[in-house]
Amino acid sequence: MYPEYIVSPMKAEVTSHGFEELLTPADVDAALKQEGTTLLFINSVCGCSAGSARPAVVMAVENTTKRPDRITTTFAGFDVDAVKQARQWLLPYPPSSPAIALLKDGKVVHMIERHNIEGRPAMMIAANLKQAFETYC
Repeated sequence: MYPEYIVSPMKAEVTSHGFEELLTPADVDAALKQEGTTLLFINSVCGCSAGSARPAVVMAVENTTKRPDRITTTFAGFDVDAVKQARQWLLPYPPSSPAIALLKDGKVVHMIERHNIEGRPAMMIAANLKQAFETYC
């Protein structure tokens, strides 16, 4: 598990923009089972990928005409039990961190895995998310 002093600023990059933290398995289930749309961002320490993913999710939710009903986050390697539960909701996708999922009525309708994040600028990832919001939100 990562130390809090490393994780806290990375969490704050998204929570300061209204992302709800899912800290326990019960938090995950309560958020993801709801009707409507939920954006789930599995945050991580991974430098290059997470360094693009964090600003991308913020850009996407702050610069769109359609937005998910809920925006949520949990942190791989820190919120261990919550992430484990979130990954159950994301099956059949394999564990990935960072990862960005859009769920509608509890079902994954759009998924961006780490291999879709690596090497891509935040603006490209945000554009992908905004298109998913237009389609599903």
